[in-house]
Amino acid sequence: MPLRVTFLGTAGAIPTTGRNPSSVFVARDGEGLLFDAGEGTQRQMMRFGTGFSVSQLFVTHLHGDHVFGIPGLLQTMDFNDREEPLAIYTPRGTRRQLKSLVSALGNHPSFPVRINEVGGGDVASRAEEYEIRAFDTDHDTRSVGYALVEDERKGRFDRERAEELGVPVGPKFSTLHAGESVELEDGTVVEPDQVVGDPRPGRAVVYTGDTRPTESTIGVVDDPDLLIHDATFADDRADRATDTAHSTARQAAEIANRAGADCLALMHLSSRYAGDTTGHERQAREVFEGDVILPDDGDALEIPYSDD
Repeated sequence: MPLRVTFLGTAGAIPTTGRNPSSVFVARDGEGLLFDAGEGTQRQMMRFGTGFSVSQLFVTHLHGDHVFGIPGLLQTMDFNDREEPLAIYTPRGTRRQLKSLVSALGNHPSFPVRINEVGGGDVASRAEEYEIRAFDTDHDTRSVGYALVEDERKGRFDRERAEELGVPVGPKFSTLHAGESVELEDGTVVEPDQVVGDPRPGRAVVYTGDTRPTESTIGVVDDPDLLIHDATFADDRADRATDTAHSTARQAAEIANRAGADCLALMHLSSRYAGDTTGHERQAREVFEGDVILPDDGDALEIPYSDD
């Protein structure tokens, strides 16, 4: 089942000629999930081919570089005759502000827009095979991060073992794989745990938005496949990161290590580093044992299952 992450905007508060404000699009099995929508997000969606089929929008906080793209995006959806509802999730205590932003020019989408407040520890959204968890972040306003966490998958079916036990090829294989026992013609009962392996982990993607390093990022899910973390500054401005409630690349790498992440994507890069982000990458690699990427706008990652 495909899980594709497209980085629509990777800049800090001030965009550059090469980086748009924050936005990440996640496509999972044909469903579109959008995390933040900075100014120009809809153009980035067209430019990088994600399309506008967004079922849910997750807002980390209400600073302009994370939300100014929402009114334009909703208007475009309206122009495209959208009818299905759009669910928007926002930190607790910010619903009224976000509702005002949606209708700032007096326009109201013709399709339903449902704004839901969430706090750390909440399951913001639950689907058939995954959930989106909200977790506390430490920024200078009301803020949360989000984690897409897939359910465990069934263990692998051992066909060879099933045949050795006398299970005939056919529907009984599916019954066993579904977790139900089967009875053979001679009365022998075969249990699922005889032919089905241990459950296999799903995939997990964690997105912090803007934040200082936080324990809650580590605790939201064990061993995420991808951690997308604030890395606004390099070591040369560590004090500035603390003062403005952001993180450095090195701090993001320390969090990634403790979280057991496979891959760390450094986001929200300050315009001070527009010409050179090599320091971010070097400092993160000095700490983090997994893969480190500094995605450009438009870069995309396919997240595979860990056991494939």
